[in-house]
Order: sequence, then structure tokens, then C-alpha cells
Amino acid sequence: MNSVGEGCTDLKREYDQCFNRWFAEKFLKGDRSGDPCTEMFKTYQVCVQKAIKDKDIPIDGVEFMGPNKEKPES
Repeated sequence: MNSVGEGCTDLKREYDQCFNRWFAEKFLKGDRSGDPCTEMFKTYQVCVQKAIKDKDIPIDGVEFMGPNKEKPES
């Protein structure tokens, strides 16, 4: 799946590969020492936020997940 911004697609793929590798090789085997992809995610997130702004996509009231953010209670 491509990213919302054309220029972000490569960053998304790199992050997805990093995350999937970490998740399968570390997290699922009990190693919860940290996510080595956090900086990559932050770079991708900035790119997406810029693309959203450039495309005037309304995001008022939308909350975003990311590193160090807790999932809201349902």
C-alpha cells in the first residue's frame, strides 16, 4: 500500500520492513527491549503530516497513534 504522499511511500516501505522484522524476530520471541524503528517512524510521520497539510486533508478531531502514545480506552 502506498502512502498518502507520493514522496512518503519509500519511507513507509522502509519503516514497514523494519517494524515487521523487529516484530517477528524480537517482539514475538519475548525481546521487548525496544523498537529500533522509532526514528524511522518519526521521519515517515513528518512526511505524512506535510503531505496531509499540502493536500488540505481535514484532520480536525483525529487522534494519531505513534511511539510513546497510549491507545485510548474504548
